[in-house]
Amino acid sequence: MSSETKTCCACNENQTAPAQVQSDIQADISHVSVFNVPQMDCPSEESLIRTAFASVDDVVTFKFDIASRKVTIYHPDMADKVEKAMTSVGLGAKLISRETVDQTAVQHAIKAAKSDEQREARVLRWLLGINALMFVFEFVVGIIAQSTGLIADSLDMFADAAVYGVSLYAVGKATKLKLKAAHFSGWLQIALALGVLLEVVRRFLYGGEPVSSLMMVMGAVALIANITCLLLIFKSREQGSHMKASWIFSANDVLANAGVIMAGFLVAVTGSQMPDLVIGLLIAGLVTWGGIRILRLK
Repeated sequence: MSSETKTCCACNENQTAPAQVQSDIQADISHVSVFNVPQMDCPSEESLIRTAFASVDDVVTFKFDIASRKVTIYHPDMADKVEKAMTSVGLGAKLISRETVDQTAVQHAIKAAKSDEQREARVLRWLLGINALMFVFEFVVGIIAQSTGLIADSLDMFADAAVYGVSLYAVGKATKLKLKAAHFSGWLQIALALGVLLEVVRRFLYGGEPVSSLMMVMGAVALIANITCLLLIFKSREQGSHMKASWIFSANDVLANAGVIMAGFLVAVTGSQMPDLVIGLLIAGLVTWGGIRILRLK
């Protein structure tokens, strides 16, 4: 296949290619590598893995099994590039097996992957919309309530929305744009989280009066929003390989919401701002780590 044809395919990976180009792509795919990814818990991690391959010029096809924490990758003869991209995500990926594959298996894998991606994209759009809306709403209420816990929890919503948004943004665009967009979202996550950390320090030194009732009410609304997201994933768990168990492993968001509600209750009972500062510190730390993990993608 000519270099001109390869460039075209790399820049338009999600567009329908001519039959001859599709045939050439499938002919290039000659190997299948299977990885165990112990820290792959939800669709966010899947999007990170896809983003890590934005710097790989060749076309690859993925099959995700989050329930078993395994990723199967159909690819050309470039084992080192594939393994390097997987390890760069920072999810503890380890190669389980690698072997050559016949064209019948390649065609079946590509057809199944495209069908899964189309169905899952609809769910991702809903998840993106819910998380983005809740980020704005909870952030504003957090400022009104003077609650670092609510502000930090809103950033958790933003982190999920950013990953889903990057994944959908890349459709029909050059693969390198996906990586740039991911890095931008990573820097933004870290900047916002550091702002919360500074606010925690400021309120610890100079005091503050978080409104416990707003904390509990908004925490409950955020909890309902995250449960809705889990139900959306649950309903689609049989439609795509990565949807089968991802709803189970999205409990971190629900736990963060429960933490905010508990912190609000403790603020009301004790009259102290410390529970709000502690939950804000913990969630902001998690968001910061998520941003750092995105920036590690090369």
